[in-house]
Amino acid sequence: MNTSRRVFALIDCNSFYCSCERICQPGLKRRPVVVMSNNDGCVIARTSEAKALGIPMGASFKDVRKELSKHGVVVRSSNYTLYADISNRVMRVMAEMLPGIEVYSIDEAWGDMTGVADPEALGCNIRDRLAQEIGMPVGVGISTTKTLAKLANWAAKKWKATGGVLDLTDPVRQEKLLRLAPVCEVWGVGHRSAAKLATLNISTAWDLAQFDAATLRKTFGVTMERTARELRGVSCIGFKQGPPPKQAICSSKMFGKRQKELPPIREALTAYVSRAAEKLRSQNSLCSTIQVGLQTQLADLDGPRYANSMTLALPAPTDDTREILALAQRGLEQIFRPGYPFSKCSILLMDLSQRGELTGDLFALGPRPGAERLMAIVDQINEKNGRGTLRFGRVPKKPKWAMRRDMLSQRYTTRWEEVICVRG
Repeated sequence: MNTSRRVFALIDCNSFYCSCERICQPGLKRRPVVVMSNNDGCVIARTSEAKALGIPMGASFKDVRKELSKHGVVVRSSNYTLYADISNRVMRVMAEMLPGIEVYSIDEAWGDMTGVADPEALGCNIRDRLAQEIGMPVGVGISTTKTLAKLANWAAKKWKATGGVLDLTDPVRQEKLLRLAPVCEVWGVGHRSAAKLATLNISTAWDLAQFDAATLRKTFGVTMERTARELRGVSCIGFKQGPPPKQAICSSKMFGKRQKELPPIREALTAYVSRAAEKLRSQNSLCSTIQVGLQTQLADLDGPRYANSMTLALPAPTDDTREILALAQRGLEQIFRPGYPFSKCSILLMDLSQRGELTGDLFALGPRPGAERLMAIVDQINEKNGRGTLRFGRVPKKPKWAMRRDMLSQRYTTRWEEVICVRG
């Protein structure tokens, strides 16, 4: 293999949310499983068995409830605590086996295989180890650009003969797959773009790769031109050792039921601020400005509607949950209106900077003594024992405003009281 060229691998978990449920509940193996969105609203994940039954992605639970019951489909509410923990375990294994990884989402990551003597063998080893140690099935696509690696991953999952791993570094194999792959399966080409491309007689990935780059740029923009070049084997999207720090952090969820009183909304905002500040500290950032939002169900045309937000500046950049929360609660009081059936509140952290990046204001109040160490200890305890182990007293253990998750499985890997029990 020519070691001078870059080689990318995309490792993508199969039906990640459903696979997490199966890892901790072996009885679900080979049974159709779907996972629902927040408040058990709609289908957001399906196993292959559920797909074969024709259960559409995004289907409203109330619309497919009878069909799910008829076919014995197992329905689970979103268990984000479980999913995040298993994702961390998957990423740790990848980091141990690859020279470098770039986490792309909760269920997939790019791997750097540049200079690896046998990329396909390494891909098989990664797949086998994740299956044996964690129980997570994955597909591995390998090629000389990210777009080709993504397409190889699609093919690895689609055709069982690949064994779940496809090395597409060879130009001959690249052309063969490009001629077979529909253009809508190319990374960055959605169904709308595919429809527009069809008017130019572009129906396959090969057609897109061969099309005039200047015309693509003029008609669709630089992103489509870059995609075509990547399909030709020209690497335009580099490899990073992890995602850049977020420029803004938002925490927001729909309430399980409408809230008309201020106290429960205060509780919810406290929980959301705590989560947002935790994310802030995880990327070593400080926040200078916040935005508090509150709204009713705006899609409800028959009921009273109201939405408002307030942007507030902190005295100095901080990652202290207490400072952010105190300001957020003041903002909430100003935008709250009695009598409205509120369905959602939110906190947005803005004007983020990295710790040590800004020069301090001589006239601003300094941070509370020991604040940085206190927040670090809180994060360590919650990471070790489960989110919410240490929380503000205002947040009850089982809040009435929490989103509906009537079919929630246990947090098997992060809660001692919910760990799997094996009875003799």
